[in-house]
Amino acid sequence: MTGFDLTIIGLGYVGMPLAKEATAAGLRVAGLDVDPRKVDALNAGRSYIDDLTDADLDAMISGGFTATLDASVLAQSHTIVICVPTPLDEDHRPDLSAVEGATRTVAEHLQRGTLVVLESTTWPGTTDEVARPILEKSGLVAGVDFHLAFSPERIDPGNAKFGLRNTPKVVGGYTSACKDRASAFYGQFVERVVPVSGTREAEMAKLLENTYRHVNIALVNEMAIFCDELGVNLWESIEAASTKPFGFQKFLPGPGVGGHCIPVDPSYLSYTVRKLGYPFRFVELAQEINERMPSYVTTRVQRLLNQARKPVNGSSVLLLGVTYKPDIADERETPAIPVAEALLELGAELSFCDPYVKEWSVNGAPIPREADLAEALAKADVTVLLQQHSVFDLDLIEERSNLVLDTRGVLTTSDRVERL
Repeated sequence: MTGFDLTIIGLGYVGMPLAKEATAAGLRVAGLDVDPRKVDALNAGRSYIDDLTDADLDAMISGGFTATLDASVLAQSHTIVICVPTPLDEDHRPDLSAVEGATRTVAEHLQRGTLVVLESTTWPGTTDEVARPILEKSGLVAGVDFHLAFSPERIDPGNAKFGLRNTPKVVGGYTSACKDRASAFYGQFVERVVPVSGTREAEMAKLLENTYRHVNIALVNEMAIFCDELGVNLWESIEAASTKPFGFQKFLPGPGVGGHCIPVDPSYLSYTVRKLGYPFRFVELAQEINERMPSYVTTRVQRLLNQARKPVNGSSVLLLGVTYKPDIADERETPAIPVAEALLELGAELSFCDPYVKEWSVNGAPIPREADLAEALAKADVTVLLQQHSVFDLDLIEERSNLVLDTRGVLTTSDRVERL
């Protein structure tokens, strides 16, 4: 077969780092997407991904990378990796429409001997029960005529230490031969491949990773609420506990959970368990606690203003950092949205300051952006530090603010500064 060594379906935060590493390893890579704006931007050398610079993209294009809307490239590809979104629907059930659509497209062009890998996070059994039957409508049989595998993405946007190359890659195949073929593929540009016995084990590994984080974040979030009432400095207690060299991993409270993994992945696992006929109570309780945190942040803002003899209605509230994690522009599932919604409902006059976000709206209403941090701090009745971008001058925030609610535990507490 001539053509491409790899075609990636879905050119977002998962697909593009994969394209970068594969191209750097000498593979000829095509990127397939349904969004013409993404395809045009990439082919023009303009990156829209935090972890991919324009210079990175130029090097990729020089190395043979091309983005396209034309699905016919799939028929020319040795390996096809599906990296499309798997969100939740309005009822918090898995929405596999993008996976199913991408898989149908692959089936229309599938050739004998091709390796097909699903990287999109999903419930255990999806590769075998959803993707495989669609692919086999091509007339080809998985494990016989083509190879099928699941390898969960582990992309952490903004992480300067761990990227795709040096993060171990879990791989599960539909058959042992499928596993070996997928392991050999990823071994070309990932330092360590971790094979598991099947696709379900690989699918479960990803859900376990993020459910673990979700539950532990919920634990410290709930502790933050009652430690405030007990008069206990939880932040100090966490730091003390973290000095133990074994048996403890530090998690910190915050205004809620965000991003493409933690708010979503545990619901996939809960959905799977519910299909067995009973609830996954641990996950559902964690979800309840973490979803409560924006409301708790709003309550704490009310308390701060009340202490200053001011109502929320009519008070100016400055939100610092509206992305879901530090030093990136990604706003997916950011807890800043429900915090803002609650404050707006109480009549607050909101503004925001975030160097990574030029425009921001809540329920369609644009929120004014403050460019001068010092000026914004001085005129706000209360400042809420939601995300600790490294460019924020913490000393300036402490000095210029009238009142501050620090949801990240990075400021020094004082008469004007309270930690969550």
